[in-house]
Formats: sequence, C-alpha cells, structure tokens
Amino acid sequence: MKQSVAAVILAAGLSRRMGTPKMLLPWGQTTVLGQVVSTYLQAGVQEIVIVTGGARLAVETELAGWPLNFTIHAAFNPLFESGEMLSSIQCGLTSLGPQVDAALIGLGDQPQLSLSAIQAVLGVQAEIVVPSYNMRRGHPWLVSREYWGKLLDLKPPHTTRDFLNDHAPEIKYVSTDLTVLKDLDTPEEYQREKP
Repeated sequence: MKQSVAAVILAAGLSRRMGTPKMLLPWGQTTVLGQVVSTYLQAGVQEIVIVTGGARLAVETELAGWPLNFTIHAAFNPLFESGEMLSSIQCGLTSLGPQVDAALIGLGDQPQLSLSAIQAVLGVQAEIVVPSYNMRRGHPWLVSREYWGKLLDLKPPHTTRDFLNDHAPEIKYVSTDLTVLKDLDTPEEYQREKP
C-alpha cells in the first residue's frame, strides 16, 4: 500500500433512473453508501471524501450520523447537474490534503464491491492501478498524486476514459472479481442485488 491513500467516492449523481437518492437506499444494516464506506474502511483506507451533488443535504445528514473515528468528509460538486464523472473526480481531488500520496476513485452506488477487490488494487505498487474483470476496466482505480494535475486540467468533452487511454503504458492492471463492474442504476438492479 502506498504511504497515504485516500478514497474519493463519487455520490453526486441525480439518481434519475432509480427515481430516489440511491446512496441512501437500505442495504443490510446500513445504506448503499454506508456499505461502500464500510468496505473501504475495512480495506485500511484512512481518509474518505464523499463527493455530493443531487442529494447533497440528505447525504451530508447521513454522514453526520456516523460515528467518526476516522477522516471522512463531504465535498460538494457545484457542476453535478452536468452528469460528468470528471467534475466530481476533480472536486474530490482538490479537497484532499498535501499528505495524500494517491487517490482511489470509487463509486458511491457500488455496495456489492468486495473487500478483496479493493485490497488487490491497494496491493499493487504503480502510479495508476486499474482493476479489471474479463478485460473490462472497473472501480475503484488508483491514481498517484503525480498524475492529479493532468486529471484536474481535463475539460469536457474529455473524460477519465481519455485520461486512462492517454496513460495506457503507465497503467498496471490487476485482475479482480465481477464486483468491480457492478453498480446500481435502476430499481430492478437494486431489488436483484440487495442483501
């Protein structure tokens, strides 16, 4: 694991297809977002930034109710309505302190994500680490501070896919399980996946 890794959890979407703020849907003993955060904490991530947008107040209220003996905070993406993942990643990266060496870019609607998948990404020493399943890139992926400037300089219509394609030679892929590809977008997916 790198010296200091923080997670940037993207939770700024409008949940249009779900029809309700999906981060706050029940998931076992917690919520979708609560499960995501719990898994990252179990993996040893000490700092987590939740990038908020569409359901900002509800998500921040949820965060305020958690017992916080670790560093977790929210960062509001004012460009959330654009629906661009890039603006949320940029928002999250700029909210991290100088002590952070690398960021894990994760999804707030990925409660199925396995602990072993996060650990696999953290276990690889490289500047950019991307999990894959059957040759498909998933989340969370890790990017060292050295490359943050290039991500922060990107402007639409460029996307994180363009960033990853531009830096293909530097990427270290780690083969993981199917959970790195799964997220929740529709009520049908939620009903099918929930525990």
